[in-house]
Amino acid sequence: MVRAKYQDVLDLGETLNIQNGDVNEKDGVLQVTGTAATQYDKNLIWDKIKEAGGDNPSDIMADIKVADESIYAKHTVASGETLGKIAKQYYGEPGKYQKIFQANTDILKNPDVIHPGQELIIPNL
Repeated sequence: MVRAKYQDVLDLGETLNIQNGDVNEKDGVLQVTGTAATQYDKNLIWDKIKEAGGDNPSDIMADIKVADESIYAKHTVASGETLGKIAKQYYGEPGKYQKIFQANTDILKNPDVIHPGQELIIPNL
């Protein structure tokens, strides 16, 4: 029953390729463990948990670790994206695009010129 309630969380974990994942149910509590690639992926998992169970769910215990804490996320540029749009997605503020540009000066020479397929580092703030 509780597993069905959090099935979207488990599906997201598969989509995000959570490593070393384990799911058990004990005494009506779903116990979930695993390692997310980045903090952003971990946050997505927690957002999905809260979506299903509220801000302080008592029927799930999740221990999600982060494989690479040196960055916030990795992002592959899609057609039509700008650094401002990417900054809004990850930070909620398009004006923080300069942080993304500064973290990627090895592949970006101008913050107004990005190309589909480029893999950008989204730095921790």
